[in-house]
Amino acid sequence: MTTSAQSRTKIVAFYGIVVLSAATMLWLFWRFPVGTAIATVAVLAAFAVSARLARPDVEVRSDTGRDEQNC
Repeated sequence: MTTSAQSRTKIVAFYGIVVLSAATMLWLFWRFPVGTAIATVAVLAAFAVSARLARPDVEVRSDTGRDEQNC
């Protein structure tokens, strides 16, 4: 019984945070449209750059465990 109550509480908290975040973003966009748009593009660009830099540089191996180049 407590696990379902805890689960419900976590779901409600998650949805509350999402709604609060969306409402804040809409208010900022309504009040400061150009600044909010610039900040949004900057944040998305930073995420794109960090995702690009986070890719691992590892060799691809086949199912047999040998390198693809040495097959």
